[in-house]
Amino acid sequence: MLEPIKRKGARPTLLMKHIQMVWILALSFFCLGGLSSQQLFAAPLTSTQADQTQVSLTIYNSNLGLVKDVRTIALAAGENELQFMDVAAQIMPTTVHIRSRTNPKNLQVLEQNYEYDLLSPDKLLEKYVGKEIKLLDKNYYTGKEELVTATLLSNNGAPIYQVGDEITIGLPGRVILPQIPDNLIAKPTLVWLLRSQTADTHTIEASYLTNAITWEADYIAVLNADDTLADLSGWVSIDNKSGATYRNATLKLVAGDVHRVQPIIQYKRAMAMGGMEDESDGPQFQEESFFEYHLYTLDRPATVKDNQTKQMSLLSATDIPIIKQLILRGQPHYVRGTFDAPPPKQKVSVYLEIKNTKKNNLGMPLPKGTIRVYKADSQGSLQFVGEDQIDHTPKDETIKVKMGESFDVVGERRQTGFKRLARHLSEVSWQIIVRNHKDEDVTVRVEEPMYGDWEVISSTPETYEKPDTHTLRFEVSVPKNGEVKIGYRVQIKT
Repeated sequence: MLEPIKRKGARPTLLMKHIQMVWILALSFFCLGGLSSQQLFAAPLTSTQADQTQVSLTIYNSNLGLVKDVRTIALAAGENELQFMDVAAQIMPTTVHIRSRTNPKNLQVLEQNYEYDLLSPDKLLEKYVGKEIKLLDKNYYTGKEELVTATLLSNNGAPIYQVGDEITIGLPGRVILPQIPDNLIAKPTLVWLLRSQTADTHTIEASYLTNAITWEADYIAVLNADDTLADLSGWVSIDNKSGATYRNATLKLVAGDVHRVQPIIQYKRAMAMGGMEDESDGPQFQEESFFEYHLYTLDRPATVKDNQTKQMSLLSATDIPIIKQLILRGQPHYVRGTFDAPPPKQKVSVYLEIKNTKKNNLGMPLPKGTIRVYKADSQGSLQFVGEDQIDHTPKDETIKVKMGESFDVVGERRQTGFKRLARHLSEVSWQIIVRNHKDEDVTVRVEEPMYGDWEVISSTPETYEKPDTHTLRFEVSVPKNGEVKIGYRVQIKT
């Protein structure tokens, strides 16, 4: 490096200082490899929901959602740091994928980060442990606010300050901090380091899975006067606790049992429920087979707000034939030994059976959910009469809905005999009494669980069924305000 000429005992002239500064700047530029000013000083790009041009939301009925968020973003040539904001708080970071729809070959992902160290009073104080802060407090004697400089020593449970030579715990007053630390953010953010070959405006699609969003079907059935027909309406209930709002989204629902890997430890976050929102009365979803599941696509864009339960119509059908069943079930241990005292009186369960066929004005795949049943009273007012959960039900299968227990039809039983014929051979006899206190005849199905190799020796009535290897079944008609006695003797080999 050339040295400026100096006169003995003289100070460097202004021109000499200027020449030295030029040499320093030139050397700095050489050491930095000739980087452009944009690469040296470019600030991170920020993309919010305002840049969003399209969003697609596919919701599974297993507390899972697939989000495809499309935004228009201008990138400079070279490396760009992109802060992709307004994503779901319950995002699964390992599922995130980004691509350019307009020019995929021009965009390379160098690094991907998920920032979730969110801004909160405790987090702010944690970042200032060991540093000086200011406290604004009101003087007890003068009534004026005074500014106090303190060092935050700890924030474990309660803040501990050092003010001058004294240590104080939980000093009253407002805490004043100089700025928000760089590593704290207001909301969860995806951060990418991208390389663009040229300066270009990209249509970027970010897709990811999120927890804490699910859907289920809710059905409402209204029975006619004699419980032989019903009108059925189905609703989709979406429960969104994912921590994001999806505006004007293309909405799809997947019905089926999708297998997922369960983590060893599951973390749960409690969030508040939102309101209930009704949509139009008619069916709005188009159903189609998809892999081994069924896909329901909404025929219009919809907004799904964060912390909201949203309802939309799924189906509507009228005059569906209903079969009401009264079933009295025994217990497996009734035929395994002797009973010194008779079992208590048994309740008779009430079921509704619906065949999901086109002939019965249905015949479409029904997602699992809750079915609630209503019936009009003598004044025409609908009253709730029971509810049950149904599983995914394909077309042409049967739905069985448990309504509750009959009030006026009861059962009673007594053991009339038990013999141990051999070590692995026994004989047991039971009598079952069904009483009907209604003003109409009813049919009751009596089902007795069996085990081992069993055979009916005698029965009253003589007609019975073996629907499977472990059940003895009787169908009996019980007259109004009357009773019927059922007796059987079985031999059981184990």
